[in-house]
Amino acid sequence: MEQPQHIVFFDGVCNSCNSIVNFLLDHDKHQRLVFASLQGETYQHLRIHHSDLPKDVSSIIFFSNGKIFMRSTAAVRIALVLGGVWRLSAMLLLVPEPVRDVLYTYYARNRYRWFGKSETCRIPTPELKTRFLL
Repeated sequence: MEQPQHIVFFDGVCNSCNSIVNFLLDHDKHQRLVFASLQGETYQHLRIHHSDLPKDVSSIIFFSNGKIFMRSTAAVRIALVLGGVWRLSAMLLLVPEPVRDVLYTYYARNRYRWFGKSETCRIPTPELKTRFLL
């Protein structure tokens, strides 16, 4: 199988993260994005080659065309891949990353309390199975 160009790594037990994945699946009209849980094999394999990646699952990570983006930058880069009106999010890149990441980190620290979490990672439907990596 060919290496996907755009992989969204998400916390597979986070209810909010799973809702975001559903949103991305609905809005990714050209099916450019594929998804993998931060708890899964694909992320663990990526960490072998990129030792600077975190072990914990407190951030969304976007692997795009060989580059790694985390936290707020990952979210903006994912929106850019969606295209259309979502490209307007590029204006957020004008805000310094540390400033953007303050808000992102606040959300990440509270997401389980606000939205809950599941005991297991998401299992894709047969129709969506090709969009998910282990």
